[in-house]
Amino acid sequence: MATCIPFFFVFLLFFVPLSSRACHPVDKEALLDFKRRITSDPSNLLKSWTASSDCCSSWEGVSCGVLGRVVNVSRPGLFSGEDFIVDTLMTGTLSPYLGNMSSLQLLDLSNLKELSGPIPQEFGKLSELNYLFLDTNKLSDSIPMTLRYLSKLKRLYLSDNLLSGHVPSIGSWKLLSELGLSGNFLAGAIPSDIGKLVMLTKIDFHGNNLSGSIPTSIGNLKNLTYLDLSENQISGSIPQSIGGLSSVELLYLHQNQLTGSIPSSISGLASMQFCRLSDNKLTGTLPSSIGQLSNLKKLILENNKLTGKLPATIGHLVNLTDIFFSNNYFTGRIPSSFGNLVNLQTLDLSRNQLSGQLPSQLAKLQNLQTLDLSFNPLNLVSIPIWMQELKVFQLLLAKTGIVGQLPSYLSSSSISMLDLSSNAITGKLPRWIGNMTNLSFLNLSNNAIYSTIPAEFKNLSLLMDLDLHSNKFSGHLNAIFSKEVQEPLGHYNSIDLSGNMFRGAIDKEIGNRVAMTPITSLVLSNNKLGGTIPKSIGNLSGLQVLKLENNGLSGVIPRELGNDKELSVIILSKNKLNGSIPTEVLNLKNLKEFDVSSNRLSGRIPYHNSSIPASAFKDNHGLCGSPLPPCKH
Repeated sequence: MATCIPFFFVFLLFFVPLSSRACHPVDKEALLDFKRRITSDPSNLLKSWTASSDCCSSWEGVSCGVLGRVVNVSRPGLFSGEDFIVDTLMTGTLSPYLGNMSSLQLLDLSNLKELSGPIPQEFGKLSELNYLFLDTNKLSDSIPMTLRYLSKLKRLYLSDNLLSGHVPSIGSWKLLSELGLSGNFLAGAIPSDIGKLVMLTKIDFHGNNLSGSIPTSIGNLKNLTYLDLSENQISGSIPQSIGGLSSVELLYLHQNQLTGSIPSSISGLASMQFCRLSDNKLTGTLPSSIGQLSNLKKLILENNKLTGKLPATIGHLVNLTDIFFSNNYFTGRIPSSFGNLVNLQTLDLSRNQLSGQLPSQLAKLQNLQTLDLSFNPLNLVSIPIWMQELKVFQLLLAKTGIVGQLPSYLSSSSISMLDLSSNAITGKLPRWIGNMTNLSFLNLSNNAIYSTIPAEFKNLSLLMDLDLHSNKFSGHLNAIFSKEVQEPLGHYNSIDLSGNMFRGAIDKEIGNRVAMTPITSLVLSNNKLGGTIPKSIGNLSGLQVLKLENNGLSGVIPRELGNDKELSVIILSKNKLNGSIPTEVLNLKNLKEFDVSSNRLSGRIPYHNSSIPASAFKDNHGLCGSPLPPCKH
């Protein structure tokens, strides 16, 4: 929320009634007209606003000056005192008569949620207005051009509404210090005259449809501490002039269409603590001058097209807590200077082209909680022994060239998320896996592990996501389904055991096992299970994805699956299922993907609303009806 609630009480101190003069009739009529346009006021914010009382002395949220003219109207939907918080709403529209309140300095109607309709053009007549807060409502149409006449504005918040059209010329707001227009549908370019607003300390335009380039004049805003232009359609390059923003502490330009390289002038942002340029189309190398940003805490550059080596100068940024460089084209080695980043909590260099030996200096990162080097051609061969000195909760080394068996020192780690997928890990799943009791996420998929699931697996009482697909696991699945839980944690969210050699019928009580109750995705395809589909799966009320393809399953499709109202994907193809397709299953409201091809099903395909192709029913010689050929009587 962009509104400045803390200032609310400051304003009340400054705008208390200063005389006993009666409220000016023009102001009183304007406020009564506003009240008449309010159709719902459940918290009675306007209860005291009556025609028989004086608006200066008796109306809540209204303050007057020495001449009886209203200077302050403050009726926000979210406000607090020493021992209370009020979060309410108001339904209605803004009265154009409010524009007649010629002495008004503060208008705060923020966070009323249901205030709708346009901002009246007449607001342009409020020549004394310093503070206008209309954010977090449902105001629509464009920002009135007449607001440019409000030359005394200091703070303007119109965020989180339904405003559209272009941002009007704003060069006349010479005194403006804060401008919040985020969370609307504003389009067009950022006004080039924004560089004239040299008093600005905060600009928040995020979450609109703004296009064009970042004006070069933005570099004139020497007092700016907060700049958020994220989640728009802004294109072009980051201007060199951005280096002039020496006071900026937060720079968010992510989720735009920015191109070109990060300018070396970025070193001029000496106060910057939070920099997020992710999800753009930035190219070129990361300038070494970035190492001069000594106050930087978070540097987020993921999902761009950046190339070249990681500058060793990043090691100078000892205040860094988070580095997110994922999904770029960085090459070469990780600089040993990264070991100087002793405050680092997250190091995400995944999905790049980094290679070479990992620097052992990274062992000095004793505050590191997340280390993600996944999908880099590192050719690790083995997980470096110095990694046991780290205290990470998340260790992600997918497709980094690991071969051989899992190192036993993992058994004494505090790791919560472990991803070693898409490597060449062999051998058995060790019994000591049961000692990793902090695990909540385990992904060993796409390896060559060939054992059964050890009984000790049941000790993973916090495990919620398990992916072992595409290995050579064998034996029964019961140890997985019946594992312990540590309430309220340890209930499965997802399981993928596909592409293994598991045998034995699926546990008939699978849907009643404590660990299974909230599961959303169950994938067991391409094993050698045999047996039938347990009816108890119908008790998994949160299940969205069920894949049991190519498992040698026989028997009927249980109609109890129709109890899983959230199911959107059901894949039962390439089995030996017989009987008919239950109507309850085919008519699940959320069903988007359904495949029972290559079975022994028969009978008429039930009428269904889902758009399911004929290929989903093929190779069942007894099935007929749409989308297959009609049944023969």
